[in-house]
Amino acid sequence: MRHQDIWRGIDQLAEHHGLTASGLARRAGLDPTAFNKSKREGADGRPRWPSTESLARVLEAVGSGFDDFAALIDGRRGATAPLIGFAQAGRDGYFDDAGFPAGQGWEEVRFPGLGTETVYALEISGDSMEPAYRAGDRIIVAPGAEVKKGDRVVAKTTGGEVMAKVLARRNSRTVALASLNPDYPVREFKPGEIAWIARILWASQ
Repeated sequence: MRHQDIWRGIDQLAEHHGLTASGLARRAGLDPTAFNKSKREGADGRPRWPSTESLARVLEAVGSGFDDFAALIDGRRGATAPLIGFAQAGRDGYFDDAGFPAGQGWEEVRFPGLGTETVYALEISGDSMEPAYRAGDRIIVAPGAEVKKGDRVVAKTTGGEVMAKVLARRNSRTVALASLNPDYPVREFKPGEIAWIARILWASQ
């Protein structure tokens, strides 16, 4: 990627999430002027590059990965995935026992290509995952991906509740699911109370 491609990608990422370049920097906890056009070249006209740490923090803040960033720069349209809202996701008939999409009533959403694995999209409701995910954001979920401690996940309980959380702990006695929003406590379940857990791969507004 060329210097101008990286900066164009940052501008597109900000626009994609309804932000200015300054707003994107602020959401990532960076100096609001970090991505200003005046910062993209030195006084001698030589190009300045954003640091890999800045890029990583920005992508983390909006729930995207470097592959998604590259796809955005390249103008790739990506793939499609079935989409439903959280209210629908809690009803019977939308998932099989392993957490894969099933049944009728799914819409479609387009997203950057993420390989060949089966994925689906959920539209966020509520504020328990702010500031990373806000109501109306769409997350791409991979039910077949490996899930590790610290991963952002979607979990469904045997009682039908569907939630987007962070996997805080998982052992033979307890599954602990944390919210990114500190106003919400960690929720603990017995393993038998969890129908399935799937990893979140990508998010978009």
